[in-house]
Amino acid sequence: MKKLIACIVFAVMACLATLIVRADGTNSVAQPTPYPLDYCVVSGDKLGDMGTPVEFIYQTNGINQEIKFCCPDCKPKFLKDPDKYMAIIQKAEAGKPSK
Repeated sequence: MKKLIACIVFAVMACLATLIVRADGTNSVAQPTPYPLDYCVVSGDKLGDMGTPVEFIYQTNGINQEIKFCCPDCKPKFLKDPDKYMAIIQKAEAGKPSK
């Protein structure tokens, strides 16, 4: 019974954490910027050609960017030189018309 209560308390706290609002009125957990490309930034392969794309949220220095890879092998390659690939993503994002 104690384990059940502990699980319920944990679940409630986890839900409440997503509702926390900062003083500036924004959510404490920023939504990731959508991935702007229709291809894998690492391999250049079109997303979906090798199955379901691998999704990853890259977080560093205030960046919260969604990344999609064509396969699991591309994530470690991205992580070896993220600045190189983020420059490509940011250039693509800058070229998109705003909604």
